[in-house]
This record gives sequence, C-alpha cells and structure tokens, in this order.
Amino acid sequence: MSPVDNPIIEARSLGNPPPALIQQALLAQHERWVGTPYRIGGTSFQGVDCSALVQNVFEETFRVSLPRTTGGQVNQGQPVSRGDLAPGDLVFFRPPGRYDHVGIYLGEGRFMHASSSRGVMISRLENRYWKRHYWQARRTLEPTHLAERALAGGQG
Repeated sequence: MSPVDNPIIEARSLGNPPPALIQQALLAQHERWVGTPYRIGGTSFQGVDCSALVQNVFEETFRVSLPRTTGGQVNQGQPVSRGDLAPGDLVFFRPPGRYDHVGIYLGEGRFMHASSSRGVMISRLENRYWKRHYWQARRTLEPTHLAERALAGGQG
C-alpha cells in the first residue's frame, strides 16, 4: 500500500482522535476482506472463519497477536460493557449450534465479521439476530494504544 493510498497516514495527517483512526484502519481492512467467503478453519482470502479474520486483521492493522480460536480470543484483554464499546473491541456471540462467533466493533453500532452465510461483511449489533445472541465484549488494548499501533503499522 503506497503512502498516498494509506488511510492510516491520511487519518494521522488530519489529526483524528484514536477512535476515528481505529475505525478508518478497520474499514480499510474490511475493504481488503469483503467478499471473502466463510470457510470453517479457513485463514486466507480463499476462505476465512470469524476468529481467523479477527486474528489476521489485528496482526495486520495493530501488530497484535491474538489466539487462533474464538475460545482463545474471548480470554484476551478486559471485559467491556455493551454501552462502553469502542472501535477495535472484540464482540462475541453465542448463536445456536456448536460454535461461538466473534467480530470487531467498528463504532456506530456496527461490527465486521465473517458471516457463515455471507462471508466477510459489516453487520449492526441492533440486528435482531445479533442482539439476541450477543454474549460479551473484550478490549485487547486501550484505544490510544491501538491507534498508536495502527499508525506504526501504516508506516511500514
């Protein structure tokens, strides 16, 4: 990605506060991953599951290593109440079936995830399905630290 096309450097030059910078960085990742089909156990653009998407996005955007599975990711960071969600927080769901689900909160009630039916996409927390199955949220790093890591990652 060239500096000209890099939303992280652009956000930095605009003096955006950490939540806006994190949101822009995550939306840039969404643009890279959107349309990738869901594949249980998948870890690439050929097919990805929810926890691998989260793991890849955090590594590429923030240089934060997360466990590969939803079960491992749910133990990272600190719990966050639904009313205190900030961009970059992990949101967890317990839908019917064997597997829990994870996504990355973008702000404004939206989260990015790998949907088993539609692949990588953005959904609303207030959607009836997601609202019903919402479980918990975790903050891996404070927003200021995520923003710093996004800036550092955007330069190299």
